[in-house]
Amino acid sequence: MLELSLPMARLDMRKALLAVVTSLTLFVGVAPTVHAQARGLPDFTDLVDRADPAVVNIRTTSKAVARGPSGVPGAPGGQDPYELFRWFFGPDFNPPGGGGGGGGGQAPRTPRGQVPDSGEGQEVPRGVGSGFFISADGYALTNHHVVKDADDIYVTLTDRREFKAKVIGSDERTDVALIKIDATGLTPLKIGDPSVLRKGEWVVAIGSPFGLDSTVTAGIVSAKGRDTGDYLPFIQTDVAVNPGNSGGPLLNMRGEVVGINSQIISRSGGFMGISLSIPIDDAMRVVEQLRTTGRVTRGRIGVQISEVTKEVADAIGLGRTAGASVGMVEPGSPAEKAGIEPGDVVLKFNNKTIDRSSDLPRAVGETKPGSKATIQVWRRGATKDLTITVAELEDKTASAAGRGEEKEPAPAQKTNALGVVVSEVPAARKKELRIRGGVQVDAVDGAAARAGIKAGDILLALDNTEITGVSQFNGIVAKLEKGKVHGVLVRRDELTQWVPLRPAR
Repeated sequence: MLELSLPMARLDMRKALLAVVTSLTLFVGVAPTVHAQARGLPDFTDLVDRADPAVVNIRTTSKAVARGPSGVPGAPGGQDPYELFRWFFGPDFNPPGGGGGGGGGQAPRTPRGQVPDSGEGQEVPRGVGSGFFISADGYALTNHHVVKDADDIYVTLTDRREFKAKVIGSDERTDVALIKIDATGLTPLKIGDPSVLRKGEWVVAIGSPFGLDSTVTAGIVSAKGRDTGDYLPFIQTDVAVNPGNSGGPLLNMRGEVVGINSQIISRSGGFMGISLSIPIDDAMRVVEQLRTTGRVTRGRIGVQISEVTKEVADAIGLGRTAGASVGMVEPGSPAEKAGIEPGDVVLKFNNKTIDRSSDLPRAVGETKPGSKATIQVWRRGATKDLTITVAELEDKTASAAGRGEEKEPAPAQKTNALGVVVSEVPAARKKELRIRGGVQVDAVDGAAARAGIKAGDILLALDNTEITGVSQFNGIVAKLEKGKVHGVLVRRDELTQWVPLRPAR
């Protein structure tokens, strides 16, 4: 037994040693591969250290006004997410967590049905967003929808300093806004080139999702030139972006800003893997105009267009699905004067190829109004080159902000003490609304704007006096007691509501 077990023992020992040596060999061989993979992963720490001081938290506030049924000035159903709560609990309702401005305490509530002592109402939070500096002297970019309709804008830096900002200009079509704070020595971001971005490239977002400032998320570029029907082609990424990230920067691995985080595509309202950013080169073209004039001018030629389908392309001999099919030409428009006809397919504008119908309004919009351009169309089996003089697109949404610095077309006359310019109600509209008198609002500012009155509203009565016409209304307003709250009966669509207004002193 002993002679048999010793050889077996030696054999087992050899097998054990061989197993150990093999394991060590495998470990040594695998380890460099694992470390190589680790070295290949991106390290965002230095990038974030450099970029983070340039990114700011933006919170906006507005003045609380009396609330009424939905659709009427001051009624719930607007952009304020807490509007319904304020309708039930009063205009000074503070959202959970304090949300609003800075003091930490809660202001005394104003009982429903009563008007606050101040004609401008109490300051209440509207929303939270992000932004970033593009210059050391306080110019910053954010989204138009972040600052739209805000009475006050507060910018908080990473060192916790807070500044009140003014809007230099804002453009709804591109969702770009330029704001400024009074400060120097700030850290601006370097402007990158989105055209060299590649699908699969790492990118980083910094912002304030749900108010959590200086939050960093990362992902890759999923697509470029993503057409969502808006004015700009977006950069699509899978970077986690949520409400509050709007207006923050999208950065490449060199720490350069290549986009402004603007939208998400979601069925839940939160991040679902698809984020859209405005290319920074398009945004900077808008900024140049906003900084110079406070507004953006764009070209127009006066056509209605649609996509060219494969069936249409084949039928007209175009050979490929490209261009913009002209469905209608406006009478007297630059397009009609240039000889463009319904049925034409626009292939080029100023030597820019029109691959999709959405490319045409972008190319035309970038053209200076009043300048001449060449346009190539496909008509009856052949190309035809035409010369067109570009007109200016009337843009009612792009405006400079900043109180007393409006860049929108000025009303025909100065607003009165209530902040309105009015005109007679057309007879047809009186018949449609079944009203006897009233005046129609053409423009608003001041107290009327703060109360939610809009152009197109009908003012039916002032205090206990029925309004019969423009002269009578302006005469009553001129005699109103300043500093006292007056009731205006406002008709909007099918709803009528009393709105309290305090005339300007």
